[in-house]
Amino acid sequence: MKIFFALVALIATTVAAQAENRWVTIENYSGVTMREFYASNRDQRTWGRDWLGSQLLYSGQSINFNIDDGSGYCIYDLKAVFMNDQEFTSMGFNVCERGSWSFN
Repeated sequence: MKIFFALVALIATTVAAQAENRWVTIENYSGVTMREFYASNRDQRTWGRDWLGSQLLYSGQSINFNIDDGSGYCIYDLKAVFMNDQEFTSMGFNVCERGSWSFN
């Protein structure tokens, strides 16, 4: 009986983790326009697509992305590239716990 309850608890925990919110707000207050934004789960070997595409994120603006890639991961590596060629990365960003990534 203990095994049954342990199994039920494990399944409930797994389902709850998979149902986590993976929306991230990118806030640009840097004074420089952001031209690219990348997000990849911790096991991806490449950055993947540019989430901004043809958009630009001007200083003073923010944008929301649902970066859920279907993997069930909460841990993502984030990368922003600005018009002055400066790049910023955040490795191991927990998108299930933190809802925004800001640049000042």
